[in-house]
Amino acid sequence: MSFAERLQRAWYQGHPALRLLAPLELLYRRVVGARRRRFLEDPNTAYRAPVPVVVVGNITVGGTGKTPLILWLIEHCQRRGLRVGVVSRGYGAKPPELPWRVRAGHPAQYCGDEPLLIVQRTGVPLMVDPDRARAVRALLEQEPLDLILSDDGLQHYRLARDLELVLIDAARGLGNGRCLPAGPLREPPVRLNEVDAVLFNGATADSDDGYAFNLRPVALVELSSGECWPLSRYPAGQQLHAVAGIGNPQRFFDTLETLHWRPIPHAFADHADYSLEQLKFSPELPLVMTEKDAVKCRAFAPPGWSYLQVQAVPSTAFVTWFDDQLARLLPDLS
Repeated sequence: MSFAERLQRAWYQGHPALRLLAPLELLYRRVVGARRRRFLEDPNTAYRAPVPVVVVGNITVGGTGKTPLILWLIEHCQRRGLRVGVVSRGYGAKPPELPWRVRAGHPAQYCGDEPLLIVQRTGVPLMVDPDRARAVRALLEQEPLDLILSDDGLQHYRLARDLELVLIDAARGLGNGRCLPAGPLREPPVRLNEVDAVLFNGATADSDDGYAFNLRPVALVELSSGECWPLSRYPAGQQLHAVAGIGNPQRFFDTLETLHWRPIPHAFADHADYSLEQLKFSPELPLVMTEKDAVKCRAFAPPGWSYLQVQAVPSTAFVTWFDDQLARLLPDLS
């Protein structure tokens, strides 16, 4: 187990040694608090786009299902006739220049796995740049858009926003409730009182704290051919190799178990790069990975490898609330 994995386990399961990190946590809180105060006291320091900006982010380190929700938001807005664009940091990306317009045929090394996945699934205009305000400007220079979604960026206060949506893993919650490095929080829990909506991934119902949404498996997709297979492709009890390089790999393994398969888990670091040799496991069994991992493996994947395609399903109350927000932000298009 890597150091990062041990630290995450300590954040969510507890460890007395975390007390030693209290001075660093205090320093971290002061820095993020000062950054937030500057934004609130002088909002003119942030770039205000001429179209509404919706930030989809989290206050915890690790996966919360952000990308599937962004895919849902894109498709939902497109069904309403809206022209949607996306900006992203492009974690781990090394593009030839910045900002960088992501195309479906680009290698993941140029743009990052999540931005590439979003473009390949939706065809949406997407720009990567750690400076998200610069990414928005560049995107608007190239495309006439009605709305921009910021993939992550809740703490990127150089970009003004009209809505903030925060995702939380319903099973893991906020861990020990402490900020980095003593806990998994990017900002103190009180920050949740200031956002527009909180969504709990895996919650069974809405609550006073936020809306429920879930990830529903819909198909298997073969990497080499793009062919969609039904979930009945493998019978109950099928043993298979399960590959996940995401923030919370266990959620993926648990999902495979709900489909009544018997996954042999192979957890990798979030945003991991892969080679064919790394993924040659014994015994020879079907291999299923996440869609985020698949965008980096298509070039060398042999026939038979597949990824599990999932679909975000937010609660009816959230859909109604979000439509109301769209009508408020874009009255001429409602």
